[in-house]
Amino acid sequence: MARGGVSTTLRRLLEQRKLLRARLGDEAIKTELEGAAYDLQRAKTSLEEADFKWATVKAYYSMFHAGRALLYSSGYRERSHAALLTALRELYAKSGRLDEAALDDFENAMSLREEADYAMTFSEEGAVRVTRDAERFVEVARDLLEKEGGPRHDERELGSKGCGNA
Repeated sequence: MARGGVSTTLRRLLEQRKLLRARLGDEAIKTELEGAAYDLQRAKTSLEEADFKWATVKAYYSMFHAGRALLYSSGYRERSHAALLTALRELYAKSGRLDEAALDDFENAMSLREEADYAMTFSEEGAVRVTRDAERFVEVARDLLEKEGGPRHDERELGSKGCGNA
């Protein structure tokens, strides 16, 4: 853990501007959770329609939006998908607030989404698995946010470097 309660990994992401301190309120978190629910429903519908590429993509994005809601509640905003995953590992998995396996599922979904989008490689099996994992991830994120009472901003960390709703 580096000075000021921020891990070395988070400090590096902040210095590289891959992660930003942000004051994003309940509305931004709610919007992300709504996006997660919408994308999850689209993934399920796509599975029923045997559109495995789109099911894979939408299932990943449901996890992405749920992860963003968690990140926003901690007073940060990501500038890349990889930075989101790394920040969630630092903020939630290392503290035991989120199971590492859930973030492994997120990472797997990220890889499957990239393969589907960029290499046109996808399968029914992968789409089913990532949709199932997304359903669990979204539920866990929503439960964690409820349990922790919504947004959590450490004013000491944000200081004057926070940003407004973007």
